[in-house]
Amino acid sequence: MLGFSAVNTGNNLLFLVVSGLLAFMSVTGLAGMSNIKGLVPELIPPEEVFAGVPAPFRLRIRNTKRYIPSFLIRIECPDGQGCIIPLVTRGGSAEGNLTLTFAGRGLAGIGAIPVSSPFPVNFFNRYWIFPEQRSIIVFPRLSRGMSAGDGREARRAGSSVRQERGVDGELERIAPYSGSEPLRMIHWKLSARGDELLVKEFGRQSAHPLIIDLDAQPDLDLEERISRAAWLIRRWVRERPVGLRLGSLIIPAEAGQRHGIKLLTELALYGG
Repeated sequence: MLGFSAVNTGNNLLFLVVSGLLAFMSVTGLAGMSNIKGLVPELIPPEEVFAGVPAPFRLRIRNTKRYIPSFLIRIECPDGQGCIIPLVTRGGSAEGNLTLTFAGRGLAGIGAIPVSSPFPVNFFNRYWIFPEQRSIIVFPRLSRGMSAGDGREARRAGSSVRQERGVDGELERIAPYSGSEPLRMIHWKLSARGDELLVKEFGRQSAHPLIIDLDAQPDLDLEERISRAAWLIRRWVRERPVGLRLGSLIIPAEAGQRHGIKLLTELALYGG
């Protein structure tokens, strides 16, 4: 409207105002585009991502420009999550955090990472879309199943269940004699100081392996069986050897976090 008014009236001042506004839009547009060009985002997933559980992702963005920093960078993901990075120095990098949730198990992709910025005057938002080719393995949803312990361990509840009692581990405590312990476990010196017998309780250096058979509960649907198996693996694999039977595939029992990730990966991709 201002331009039409300047043409119709021949007012030089209006021409100057229109020219100034157009020049301002051009300069800010070029500055905004150069601000987001040369940026390379990288999404770094956590070691374990479970279906239905919010997972914290690290977002690293590199500025490949040699002379110009980038300001007010916003990263968005398809589910609406995003973060703002105030400054990415020239030739440097900066990090932010995103929380993403995946509905189901298996391979999941982000698709694309939109990078935007309102710099320099917060009048227009400039966008640049970067394709994200990496696929993420989403582990099954965790569903608490039956206890896999035995003896007194199976009757204890809580999040810090100890190892089973044994005779070949380290001395854990001195307890009253219940009548079921062998006589060689009695602590005679301490018992002689009091009125009751006391016994030595040891931990076990080795625990019985736990073999999870996915077909052992045919009354449940496949996803529920997979969810219960995933819960058992995550609960026990750091404390005892855990193995997995998936039809004709048998994974021998081992202990440790890396072995647990291997088992959870097999469950995540099973039937896919």
